[in-house]
Amino acid sequence: MTTPEPTTPRRMQLGRVPHVRGLVLAAGAGRRMGGPKALVRKTAGAPTLVEEAITALLDGGCEGVTVVVGAAAAEVTDVIRHLGRDVDVVECAEWDEGMGATLRTGLASLTSATHEHAAPVSAALITLVDLPDVGAEVVARLLASGPRPSPVHGGPPALATRPDGPGKAHETTSEEQAVGEEADEAARWRATLSRAAYAGVPGHPVVIGRDHWDEVIASAVGDRGARSHFRAHAHGLVECGDLASGRDADRPEDLTPQGP
Repeated sequence: MTTPEPTTPRRMQLGRVPHVRGLVLAAGAGRRMGGPKALVRKTAGAPTLVEEAITALLDGGCEGVTVVVGAAAAEVTDVIRHLGRDVDVVECAEWDEGMGATLRTGLASLTSATHEHAAPVSAALITLVDLPDVGAEVVARLLASGPRPSPVHGGPPALATRPDGPGKAHETTSEEQAVGEEADEAARWRATLSRAAYAGVPGHPVVIGRDHWDEVIASAVGDRGARSHFRAHAHGLVECGDLASGRDADRPEDLTPQGP
């Protein structure tokens, strides 16, 4: 039987958010689905679920995407390689342990990864491969909610302590101010912990800043993922119930649109 050629979904591009990289957890075997969910298509000729998840993250504003694969790793990798250099693939050897192993692998890969022409990763926006109605609009809203609040910028250039001469203070240039503001923004993203909600019920995607990664990696076991970390720490909820249902798809019949 001939394997269908990968279908490139239509792109809408809502603008990239520096410091935030998308992470797709796509390693499961999908036993109740009849095969790995990453390779499932809603209808014949439609993109695979992993392609749709990647497109949602890129079009919603993530600065590139990393996909964690496991079951049928080679086949899933072949499907997504054509999507471009903004997409990395990481294989989870312990994928059958559950979501916890997949999440640990993904966050560990981002801890040491560097990406050409991209800012260092300060936060991961994490989604599951089996959320068929969660699109770019949900991702964009979650990113638009922003990082943890910060001091207000603006006003005249600040006076720094570095002297330019006797009795003089250095006036910060616009370029220096921009660099400082970017560093502040990165720091706020590192501290961020937030997630989408649907009619008030917490769901995915979630945003986990780098400051939380070590704790999440340590606590992510079995199928719990970051659940215990969110329970233990204050976090933001971003209502998206008007955009999607946020329901996951475990069986083929779950792929039928049910509305927000």
